[in-house]
Amino acid sequence: MRILAIETATEACSVALFEDGVLLDARHEVLGRGHAERLVPMIAELPGKGRAEQIRVSLGPGSFTGVRIGLAVARALGIAWQAEVLGYPTLALVAAMARGKNNAPVTVCMTGGHGEWFVQDFGADGLPADEVASLAPEAAAQRGADGLLAGSKAEELGDIAQAPAAPTRLPDARHALALPDSLLGTGLAPLYGRPPDARPPVR
Repeated sequence: MRILAIETATEACSVALFEDGVLLDARHEVLGRGHAERLVPMIAELPGKGRAEQIRVSLGPGSFTGVRIGLAVARALGIAWQAEVLGYPTLALVAAMARGKNNAPVTVCMTGGHGEWFVQDFGADGLPADEVASLAPEAAAQRGADGLLAGSKAEELGDIAQAPAAPTRLPDARHALALPDSLLGTGLAPLYGRPPDARPPVR
């Protein structure tokens, strides 16, 4: 079976194509912005234009726009190819990358919104040990870390909390098969990691 993985929740945009558990080809670009322009061409550069029986796509938390773009493309390809589309949490992918074959606990710290950081702990089994928290840097430092530190803000958190950081910074779709299967789901709602800024008027 071929699996196409799509990761667009951060400034990195990446895609990877697997067949029977083996990586066939992948693309990874740190764009900042421009996911909408690059994602489909990156998929088209893969063998068979990326066509697969299953699509795995990042749900965030991260960039609101990036997550939406990835989900829209995954849904469209799922319909066109009659493929199963599964979502996964982006911070879990970063944890899987940092853990590698060490099976160590990981604390992921990623860029959030309004100067805050997304922080979440993962156990040695790769499963979340708590919910995603959106915290100011000082609050994240007080919270501490459980095991390895990974993510785009890991080095900054490590400096404040006096903890070493792993080299893993941004998610990469080529590691998508390292995610625990239990974290994959058919519910494709974005994971925002923090309450919405806009609130309905009180009547």
